[in-house]
Amino acid sequence: MAASPPVTGAPSPAAAKGPAGRAPRGTRLGPVALVVAGGLSVQFGSAVAVLLMPRAGALGVVTLRLVLAAAVLLIVCRPRVRGYSRADWGTVLAFGTAMSGMNILFYLAIDRIPLGAAVTLEVLGPLALSVIASRRLANLLWAGLALAGVVLLSGGGFDRLDPAGACFALAAGAMWATYIVFSARTGRRFPQADGLALAMAVGAVISLPFGIIEVGDRLLVPSTIGLGLAVALMSSVLPYTLELLALRRLPAPTFAILMSLEPAIAATAGFLVLHQALGLTDALAIALVIAASMGAVRTQMKRSGLTA
Repeated sequence: MAASPPVTGAPSPAAAKGPAGRAPRGTRLGPVALVVAGGLSVQFGSAVAVLLMPRAGALGVVTLRLVLAAAVLLIVCRPRVRGYSRADWGTVLAFGTAMSGMNILFYLAIDRIPLGAAVTLEVLGPLALSVIASRRLANLLWAGLALAGVVLLSGGGFDRLDPAGACFALAAGAMWATYIVFSARTGRRFPQADGLALAMAVGAVISLPFGIIEVGDRLLVPSTIGLGLAVALMSSVLPYTLELLALRRLPAPTFAILMSLEPAIAATAGFLVLHQALGLTDALAIALVIAASMGAVRTQMKRSGLTA
């Protein structure tokens, strides 16, 4: 997939380079830092969501997350709704649908299997996207290394996991790959985070009936709403905004390989927040996915002429 065009008004790579033809460090690392910060936020938010599930259930947590995140983004962004084409609205609807599907399936997964295992299975979706979309051998090799780390983090097989939980995680991965594609398209069609706010509203509307059916008025308990707001900010508002901005400056295949960092971050969050232990094998798997992500980023920098 071709790289997303730069944000309107942003300097071109050539203009951003110094006298020696080298880009400033912030230009080179900016979108990567956005992706990593988003990953940290969303996975620690997911760990908090696991703690909230006994109160609101998996689908109730999804509803709280998307509804509250949509409210925050609509208030902050105040997106205009006129002047867009049918194709623009189709992109927003697809983005919002993918977002809600990804969240519903993922929360059903982490209600049944450990957070690290769920994200390990889910990340196979972005990895598959990177392999399908990439036309460079180097990116295929980095994707393969990341996949090896993902398999190692699983303990060599998923037969010990709850089958329904594993299926939900794999389906969430497919929706994650779809989310990446339409997040990039939305970022190109809408200014600032307007498209994200509108798509989040679509996702909130889709998820609302599921949450009401599962837990009813328990969604309205003040303490539950407070925790739901924390999950919404950590798992939706901040990371999705950072990812949308990053996808304006990173090609989708490179972004997808960076998503291989997510199992490592999730395993760390599971250890620190949920006391899910990490072993030596897990540490080696984390090292593999980090190495794959760093290699993918460096390959893209060389391709773009941004390597020092």
